[in-house]
Amino acid sequence: MGNPWIAIGALALVGLLIPVGMMAVSKLLRPSVPEQGKRSTYESGEIPTGDTRIQFNIQYYMVALLFLIFDIETVLIFPWTVIYRSAVESVGVTRVLAPMLVFIGILVVGLGWAWRNGAVKWVRSPRAETRKDAR
Repeated sequence: MGNPWIAIGALALVGLLIPVGMMAVSKLLRPSVPEQGKRSTYESGEIPTGDTRIQFNIQYYMVALLFLIFDIETVLIFPWTVIYRSAVESVGVTRVLAPMLVFIGILVVGLGWAWRNGAVKWVRSPRAETRKDAR
């Protein structure tokens, strides 16, 4: 039997050659009609107005960052849950459970810190605040 790295290298080569080949063939076959309309900015069928440099609320980034952190937490906890029963049989409950409890504890402390600093509190618009006060 041959070296298994040859198969991995061949698979990687094919995985690269197919998309590159498809892009090269499409570049050769597509019609090229340069015109000014193709170079203009297109925003969902609307003509863009104003400056393209607008400031987004930092809250969007904070929510995305918190989502990534807790999404990665799920990815790290899943393999631990898969091997939990066999690990308990081999090394005991405390040696298996303690590191995961420390990990979850750090995440809970981080979530508490983010909550206290207002990272998970969604910013309300002034219009919504006026509507709430009018009731």
